[in-house]
This record gives sequence, C-alpha cells and structure tokens, in this order.
Amino acid sequence: MESQDIEDREAIPRAENLLLSLEELLAAGLHIGTRIKTVDMEKYIFRVRPDGLFILNIGETNEKIRIAARFMGRFDPGRVLAVSSRLYGKTPVEKFAEITRTVPIVGRFMPGLISNPLQPHHAEPQVVLVTDPRADWQAIKEATSVGVPVIALCDTDNVFSGVDFVIPVNNKGRRALAVVYWLLARQVLRERGELPQDGTIPLTVDDFETKLAAMPMGRASGGEA
Repeated sequence: MESQDIEDREAIPRAENLLLSLEELLAAGLHIGTRIKTVDMEKYIFRVRPDGLFILNIGETNEKIRIAARFMGRFDPGRVLAVSSRLYGKTPVEKFAEITRTVPIVGRFMPGLISNPLQPHHAEPQVVLVTDPRADWQAIKEATSVGVPVIALCDTDNVFSGVDFVIPVNNKGRRALAVVYWLLARQVLRERGELPQDGTIPLTVDDFETKLAAMPMGRASGGEA
C-alpha cells in the first residue's frame, strides 16, 4: 500500500494551493476512481493504474472544491440542500450541514420534495449538492425540473446529465467522502467570511466519517453497492 501511495504521488500532476497536504489527500483516496471511465469524466482522469483503476487529477479536485464552496457560500444556508442516498455519505452530509447550517437529505429522497409544492416537507432550494449522480438521480431530476443548479461529486464512472458543476473525486470511499465534505464545509465558512482564510472548523475529518459500527451488519460486512 505504501509503495502504491509513492507511485500515485509521483504520478499526480503538480497542484498548487492544496486545501490539504497531498499526502493526506492521497491517503484518503480522493484520487482513486473505478475501473470504468465515462466520456464525461475523461478530462478529469490523469492516468490508469496497472490494476485497471483510473486515477483522478487531484489538482482538478482541489480547484473544483474551492469554486463549489465559493458558489454555495453566496446563498442563504437554509436554501442549500446536501443530498446523499449512499450510506457512506450519510455522516459526511450530516456534519457538512451541521457546520454550514445547510439542509441535509440522507437516505431515500422523497419524490416531490423539490418539484411538488403540495409535498408536506416541500423544499425550495437555490442550489443542490449531491454525493453521487447515479444514486441521487431523483434529487437531480427534481432540481433540474425547477431550474435549480446541481453540484455533484463525480467519480470516473459517472455521467453529467442534469449536473451543472462537477467535483471530480472518489465518491464511494468512506474516508474520501469524509475528507471532501470536511474540506467543503471549511471552505464554505471561509468564503462566507465566518472563518479566516487559514481558519478551520471545530470538527475533525474523523467526525465526518461514517463509522462501520453504526452501519447495518449486512452493509458493514459487504461494503456499499
């Protein structure tokens, strides 16, 4: 594993102004994609490893996190929805929402939540952040239908249909999701002026990570689909 980290570090293009050290980003696996590459994601892929995994350009990930945070920081926190149907995204989304005072939607996305004004818990977001376009398709579909911009964490196997802004990143790993949402939370507060540019948030990356002990036994042992 250590030799693979060294190989990855040497193969990553030079990135400036990283929000976290390159070692920490690589250790969390933000750059590790899948063995599937879509045409949409091709421009964000730096190389393919001998084991067939596509490697994302960590510099692009870093810059897109900055831009997404700047955009979300412009809106009333109560009008920003953070969504994850994926179990591994539950804690990261909840902690992101706690820190940024935005609205978390985890688990099953109730049809009509955005598109149907008669829905009991109807939401009127100005921007929607999703963890995985494939798993969170309902949220994307509804946001698109009412003209709400969508920011999405996209892995190498994702397509951009309905997505307005892409953050290229490993959106399946527990640690990767914890790190990216931790970085987004910190950067949103910096963009709002609630933190100095070198300030940090009171929670750690560990606090953002979904714990296996908190997961149903079948999912904890078998991983996420």
